[in-house]
Amino acid sequence: MLNTAITAQPQPVAALQAVNLHATLGVGYNERHVLQGVNLALSAARWTSIVGPNGAGKSTLLRALAGVLPCQGDVLLHGQPMASMAPRERARALAWLAQSGAGEASADDLTVYDVALLGRLPHQAWLAPPGPADHAAVERALRQTQAWDWQCRPLGALSGGERQRVLLARLLAVEADVLLMDEPLANLDPPHQADWIARVRSLVAQGKTVVSVLHEITLALMADEVVVMQQGCIVHAGSTHEKAAHRALEAVFEHRISIHALGQRWVALPN
Repeated sequence: MLNTAITAQPQPVAALQAVNLHATLGVGYNERHVLQGVNLALSAARWTSIVGPNGAGKSTLLRALAGVLPCQGDVLLHGQPMASMAPRERARALAWLAQSGAGEASADDLTVYDVALLGRLPHQAWLAPPGPADHAAVERALRQTQAWDWQCRPLGALSGGERQRVLLARLLAVEADVLLMDEPLANLDPPHQADWIARVRSLVAQGKTVVSVLHEITLALMADEVVVMQQGCIVHAGSTHEKAAHRALEAVFEHRISIHALGQRWVALPN
């Protein structure tokens, strides 16, 4: 008799995983729970958008996943606890862009080129000068964000949209496998938003994992997967094409929006 038993196939390891994450902001009477036991697995080589109303905990979750916010619980990067990884190893594997370039004022006097070059620090030995590979990565990143022509200008002399493109270039220069971006489309005009989406699609096609917090629901629904948050909890996580995802989005925004098909895309319209 033939053996017809089916051998179970191993499940792919998530690129990034949150295990029972808890986080609070403030102290004493002002303390509030921002993440409440979040469990989440983010698929490798996919673009995932995190969405939800103001105060839902989106940025807090992204900061926790990036390892820049102390919290209870574990974050696994390619199945390995991030807390056990050497800082340089983690910085090569995961790149992080804060909301609207938060904390970047100290870089205002640096040239655009030098700001992008900061993305190569995890690849350089201590006090070693940048090498040919570093310069090549910086040029690629600045050209990809249409910022190459400003390479000699100080960051502080740029407009908000130009500055955001330079910070995106710094993120790309890391050449990490996992990229986390908090409101990466802030200050970008529609053509450059379209450029960003095309760049994300290219990164995913190369096997990179992109996780973004977005307020523009229609643009967020262009991602492969969506995570819907409310009051520090995950309400839904799954494909952007799932009806359950659309219903969850409508619910967390108190049914003030509705999701509709437009050709091969989904759009969020006010009710």
